[in-house]
Amino acid sequence: MAIGYLQVEARTAQDAVPLEGARVWVLDEEGNILHRLTTDESGETQEVSLETLDASYSQDPDYTGKPYAEYGVFVDAEGFEPVSVEDIPIFDGETAVLPVALTPLEDRQYSQTMEEINVGEPAVAFGSRRDLEQGQEQVGSFVAPIVLRQVVIPNPITVHLGAPDAQAANVQVPFLDYVKNVASSEVYPTWPREALKANVYAIMSFALNRVYTEWYRNRGYNFDITNSTAYDQYYVPGRPIYQSISAVVDEAYGEYIRRRGQDAPYFASFCNGTTVTCGGLSQWGSVSLANQGYSAEQILRYYYPDDIEIARTNIVTNALSSYPGTALRVGSSGLDVQTMQAWLSRVRQNYPAIPAITDPPGIFGESTREAVRKFQSIFNLAVDGIVGKATWYKLSGIYTAVTKLADLDSEGTSLGIGTVPPNTILRQGSRGQDVVTLQYLLNVIARYYPSVPAPAQDGIFGSETRNSVLAFQRQMGLIPDGIVGAKTWRALYDRYLGIGENVPSPGPGADTIAYTVQAGDSLWKIARRYGTTVQAIKQANGLIGDTILVGQVLRIPVG
Repeated sequence: MAIGYLQVEARTAQDAVPLEGARVWVLDEEGNILHRLTTDESGETQEVSLETLDASYSQDPDYTGKPYAEYGVFVDAEGFEPVSVEDIPIFDGETAVLPVALTPLEDRQYSQTMEEINVGEPAVAFGSRRDLEQGQEQVGSFVAPIVLRQVVIPNPITVHLGAPDAQAANVQVPFLDYVKNVASSEVYPTWPREALKANVYAIMSFALNRVYTEWYRNRGYNFDITNSTAYDQYYVPGRPIYQSISAVVDEAYGEYIRRRGQDAPYFASFCNGTTVTCGGLSQWGSVSLANQGYSAEQILRYYYPDDIEIARTNIVTNALSSYPGTALRVGSSGLDVQTMQAWLSRVRQNYPAIPAITDPPGIFGESTREAVRKFQSIFNLAVDGIVGKATWYKLSGIYTAVTKLADLDSEGTSLGIGTVPPNTILRQGSRGQDVVTLQYLLNVIARYYPSVPAPAQDGIFGSETRNSVLAFQRQMGLIPDGIVGAKTWRALYDRYLGIGENVPSPGPGADTIAYTVQAGDSLWKIARRYGTTVQAIKQANGLIGDTILVGQVLRIPVG
């Protein structure tokens, strides 16, 4: 019997908070417990080995059975809703990393409701369903209509969990995580590397084409792409990511297919190539070509026009700082290294397994390399100690998540939210302090519920706030009318207070306030303004130099 591997990650608040001590059970298909595990300070379990089928079955297009074994996982952490994940495919020689995003219990919630996730077979195994759902190949735009002026990576990308007109939730997903999820949901991780790479290029190009042409938003939808294989590509919330696929995505991140002389990402349609054929890439055909020695680019040109080329974009929305353009590694120096070191040092407050950086600020030495390697290991990146594009933007995203969470914690204290909801009724057009409170609560809750978008905190109840209220009401099983009355206020407060009660608070304690760095600020000026010291600010934020960035959120020790 062949062997595959499984590791579980238990975290919350968009990976800002690892959950140490979560209990994890790994089950076979009959429900028998095979492993009892506990998560460490990074929210990770040890890797366990599981019996499965030989890899040759998942490399044979004529094999009609499931070319893998299926297992289940149950995760339970004190103060959080339990999660059950079923039908997890385990492949020969492959490590599946299962990210489990746990949701805090409500205030005064005495009974738990379990979240159930079913992973099931990759889309390549049920290709006929694409044809049955729509009756035609995927529809999209090869070059027009062009709306955006530049090719950008949407970070996050908004995914509709159903067909375009279906009543389903929208979730916001970091683009890197989205591509890894789709690739793990579409094909088998045991395929040759060049076949995997060709499929990853097609997946990224397909998604970027949807964004570039604003295919759905031009039609009045409030999302970028669906997870329906009849229209788009397969995204399964809560599924495991295979390390072989993860490494390929890290290498190709930000690259896409285009035709020579054009900027638009090519509409890279695809199908499994066995039960369904199409005018685009054959997923199984890519395996055959890779086994014949074709490179990923040659495979793409076999199925798409001959003038296909691989292009790159460095434009990422909502990024703190653009990727330097060249990978950072031992021997690199300068402001980009110092920025990266500052991010790592702050993330370390939430993830203490990351070793301290002892190199001088702006100098990429061995201690920086070891900190990078541990970060990459924790967040399912290729562990090479080199800060390429995937590591840079993942680090930027985690840094943003941990500082945003700390900022919201401090803001809640200053707003004086309390435990009793306002008795006002708010709707679109309302203004004032109660709207500020509403928007703050929605921003906090959005960190734990990807289906709830975070509105701007401007005190004006506009369409953005209404959409957030509607998403929250649907999530909580309330009547989705976009009006904040007594029931919605109570539900908001129950969720908010439950977060405060149940989510652990890593990093600096409550004796700090959040401050957003303004133009012209220096550590000395900030320290003088708040009656503290530069060294105290450095220690509270894990800073190893004096450089701070405009827009950076600092924790300022007070009292």
